[in-house]
Amino acid sequence: MRHIISILMENESGALSRVAGLFTARGYNIESLTVAPTEDPSLSRMTLVTRGDEAIIEQITKQLNKLIEVVKLLDLSDGPHIEREMMLIKLKAERNNREELKRLVDIFRGKIIDVTDTSYIVELTGHAKKLDAFLDAVDEELIVEVVRTGPSGIGRGAKGLTV
Repeated sequence: MRHIISILMENESGALSRVAGLFTARGYNIESLTVAPTEDPSLSRMTLVTRGDEAIIEQITKQLNKLIEVVKLLDLSDGPHIEREMMLIKLKAERNNREELKRLVDIFRGKIIDVTDTSYIVELTGHAKKLDAFLDAVDEELIVEVVRTGPSGIGRGAKGLTV
């Protein structure tokens, strides 16, 4: 089962490598990893996506909680949450397909953020399934390059991942 683990951690050098090392040492895979500072400059929020059964995820969360830099941890998959991913995609946009690509981008509520004589760079944000559907809808030969962030998530409701 896929899990999105949100970690509030001290914003210190080496913290990311210790988390990655924990996964490597135990043979667990990280599907996606994003890290950024929070509103408190001394803390960072890490969003990690991994797969495993309940026993594996429990082991991962216990090991993560043992790390000195980890302040608080939450498995977002345990409750209602919102997740979004961003994708930048460079498309061949020749004269004969520019209008069709614009319509497709509009349908998926994306934005064309760069235009040249021969290409568009499109920004799309949403659930991973939406981004996958856009990729399926675009002619494969028009795709030059794809960059995806991996999911970020936040729990629904009044509670937050705070100190």
